[in-house]
Amino acid sequence: MALSPSMPVGVLGSGAMGSGIAQVASAAGHPVVLGDVSESALARATAEIGRALDRDVQKQRRTAAEAKAVLSRIRPGPVDDRFSIFAGCGLVIEAIVEDLDAKRKAFTGLEAVTGSDAVLASNTSSLSITAIAASCRRPERVAGIHFFNPAPVMPLVEIVGGHATDPALLQDVRRLIDGWGKTTVVAADTPGFIVNRVARPFYGEALRLFEEGVADPATIDWAMRELGGFRMGPFELMDLIGNDVNYAVTRSVFEAFAWEPRYRPSLAQRRLVDARLFGKKSGRGWYDYRNGTPAPEPDRDPELGRRIVDRIVAMLINEAADAVFLRVATPQDIDLAMTKGVNYPRGLLQWADQIGVTTVHQRLAALQEEYGEDRYRPSPLLRRMARDGRRFYQ
Repeated sequence: MALSPSMPVGVLGSGAMGSGIAQVASAAGHPVVLGDVSESALARATAEIGRALDRDVQKQRRTAAEAKAVLSRIRPGPVDDRFSIFAGCGLVIEAIVEDLDAKRKAFTGLEAVTGSDAVLASNTSSLSITAIAASCRRPERVAGIHFFNPAPVMPLVEIVGGHATDPALLQDVRRLIDGWGKTTVVAADTPGFIVNRVARPFYGEALRLFEEGVADPATIDWAMRELGGFRMGPFELMDLIGNDVNYAVTRSVFEAFAWEPRYRPSLAQRRLVDARLFGKKSGRGWYDYRNGTPAPEPDRDPELGRRIVDRIVAMLINEAADAVFLRVATPQDIDLAMTKGVNYPRGLLQWADQIGVTTVHQRLAALQEEYGEDRYRPSPLLRRMARDGRRFYQ
């Protein structure tokens, strides 16, 4: 399966993700076929790509001639039942609704119209690549290529192989996407891949602290920014993402892992979603964004703040360690994913070495003893490393 830097690339779905991926591929020099069942969606996508390129020119990130060339390489077109618009593409990236049946139908159609050497990829963030590929006669040529939104800006791309994916294909895909100027990591086909799995405690443990009355959202956000070094606190980030979206991802991961206690959704967040207090897009969420509403003042007690940060970071490190233990990805790729994908101040496993693996294990063991919940059980890998005095990076 040859993936050349000049081959035509197809993108199925012209929403925010699809149009962003089309722009990235075109900027890398590929002729791009952008397909959608909705012609009005295609028109909106083309206009948005044009506006994004205009902003690049205004900010001197590319010249006007370069922007014109990028736009000229993108050919939007309607998708029929035979997916014929994608004939001749060497790579097709699907970016449609997160529904397994819809994706399987799409991949069946794409396989029928593309050449035998074409690679079929899904931009899914939550569905199994193995399950998607099961609809294909040749599942070995199916992979996950998970961009983060907005695709032209966010550097990280997760490369995911299904049960039948050719290992050599994964490396070819990784080299291609690296050539597009992205930072790639390889993840196993498990729920949430790397980022959406390892990041769950950033939200979940912050919500638990709020539910227990340890601190309010403003104080937790202040502590995570000012003492933890994170760019945004968990509550302001949930409001930015949308509480409906964030809650749905948590619930999806919780169900996919057979109701694993570490991923249990928050009732407090569910109440906000039920009340349609989604965050910035609805005007209210954990914070009130309506005009004239003053921002709440945090309790800037450094001792309280440090306790909040230590607890959340310990849970994040434990999740990262468990991902290594279960061979989701290498320590290097996990740390790279969390710094490039969600802008963490440092890699979590590097952070564990700086704090001390034994110290992190002690914090988790104390939480488990206090609460009696499996939610706080240390990863077997973390337990072994603490016992043996080992570090993640020797």
